[in-house]
Amino acid sequence: MVFSAEKDPIEIPNVLPLLPVRDIVVYSYMFLPLFVGRESSIMAVDEAMKKNRLILLATQKNPAEDNPTPNDIYPVGTVAMIMRKLKLPDNRIKILIQGLVKARIKKYTQESPVYMVEIEKMIEPVFGDVSVEIEALMRNVKEQCEKILSLKGLISSEILEILENVNDPGRLADLVASNLKLNIEESQRV
Repeated sequence: MVFSAEKDPIEIPNVLPLLPVRDIVVYSYMFLPLFVGRESSIMAVDEAMKKNRLILLATQKNPAEDNPTPNDIYPVGTVAMIMRKLKLPDNRIKILIQGLVKARIKKYTQESPVYMVEIEKMIEPVFGDVSVEIEALMRNVKEQCEKILSLKGLISSEILEILENVNDPGRLADLVASNLKLNIEESQRV
C-alpha cells in the first residue's frame, strides 16, 4: 500500500500490465508524460485504464528493440498511476503518469497480447526522525546537486525549492537521480 498526495491508500495488486519504456528510468514520485506507440504497449495502457489505472513501467535494456522479450527488460521498475490519457492523430497515445512505488518483476504471467507481470513491491525504509549524521549527508547531497545543476545550466527556482523541501533520504536520492541525466545503467542501479 502506498499513499497518494491526498494521503488516501492506493491498493496495488500483485499482477499488473507492463509497459516497457525506452531511454528513461521512472522513479517514485515522478510525474512524467510518455508517448506510447507500439500496439502491445497501447494495449497495456488500455488494460490498466479498464481496471485501476495502475501499470508497471520497466526500462528496456536496448532502446532500439521494437519487440522486447522479458530478457530485454530490466527486472526492477516503478508502479505508476496513469493520470491522463490522450489519443493522438497518428494513433499513438500520450499518457501522464505518476510514479508510486518501486517493484521487482517476480514472473511474467502473460506475454501476449500484452505483458502481465506478478510483482513484489520494494519496501523502502521509512525514516522517522533523521539523525544529525543523515541530515548532514542530505544537506551535502543537496548542495552538490545544486552545483552540478548550475554547472549544467539546469538550475531553476522550482528545482531549488523542491530540493530544499525534501526531508526523506530515499526520496532525495530518487529526485537527484532523476535530474542528473544519468545513463540507463546508472539510473537502474539507483
